[in-house]
Amino acid sequence: MRAVEITTHGGPDVLAVCAREVPKPKHGEVLLKVAYAGVNRPDALQRAGLYNPPAHASDLPGLEASGTVAAIGDGVTDLAVGDEVCALLPGGGYAEFVTTPAAHCLPVPAGMDLKQAACLPETFFTVWSNVFMRGGLQAGERFLVHGGSSGIGTTAIQLARHFGARVFATAGSDEKCAACSDLGAEVALNYRDADFVGVMREHGGADMILDMVGGSYMQRNLKALADDGRLVQIAFLQGPKAELNMVQMMTRRLTLTGSTLRPQSVLAKARIADQLRTHVWPALASGAVAPVMDSEFDLADAAAAHARMEGSTHIGKIVLKVSASD
Repeated sequence: MRAVEITTHGGPDVLAVCAREVPKPKHGEVLLKVAYAGVNRPDALQRAGLYNPPAHASDLPGLEASGTVAAIGDGVTDLAVGDEVCALLPGGGYAEFVTTPAAHCLPVPAGMDLKQAACLPETFFTVWSNVFMRGGLQAGERFLVHGGSSGIGTTAIQLARHFGARVFATAGSDEKCAACSDLGAEVALNYRDADFVGVMREHGGADMILDMVGGSYMQRNLKALADDGRLVQIAFLQGPKAELNMVQMMTRRLTLTGSTLRPQSVLAKARIADQLRTHVWPALASGAVAPVMDSEFDLADAAAAHARMEGSTHIGKIVLKVSASD
């Protein structure tokens, strides 16, 4: 099969097309014939040598894909060859075929094509598990998401709004802020010329903040929280270290938490999939929530896709068209 591998750690140009053996599904797994693969920040981190795949995972990048079930492993009873699904992957999505636990596959929502479906797993698993399962966001609460025009951000805005929260977002341009507003953000701030701390304090403080920036944002996030607020950290584009005033956390009863998705157990991710199937997939099928598409690249142009993502001009999701042949 054709695949795109990381030839050495470095910039986008280290991605190259290669030939690999088609993997075989193990117990509890399925083999997917990939139609589209999503492109995500962790792929770029892995390419740069900053995010190693878990033991026994493919060394190929790619954490989500859509396609058709091509084979099933022992013990799989709820999927059949020919089913169209989207799936969270342990790795290996930049290829014509990939294996993944059957429990991490979800049906393509009604009315949605495979290109749209490829945009769902990584962002929806991440947002649902962190904002709702871990963070406990409730209707009526004030929710701030940084990087509101990213794949994670556009998903978080829509889900938070759909479930009744008041949504605030930051982004790096007026165009991106307009996109956040169109998706349901009550206030969208251009972080280049507005202070999110002051704005959130004017609105009573954020009950929850979803942050992907880290670094200097961490202490500012604490100041932007309302009493009893929760800060959920899922990435750190400015770095993982910062000085924090723990007195604020104690006296204002703040909660600092976070998680990464990829290292979690097969069972933990299966539980997230079950919740998505119950609570979120009906909203996708009805059109109340939808993935925001930025651009499509051929599999062979994965380097260009990475360059676009790292240029931070995109709004929403970038996908690779794979379309494996029989």
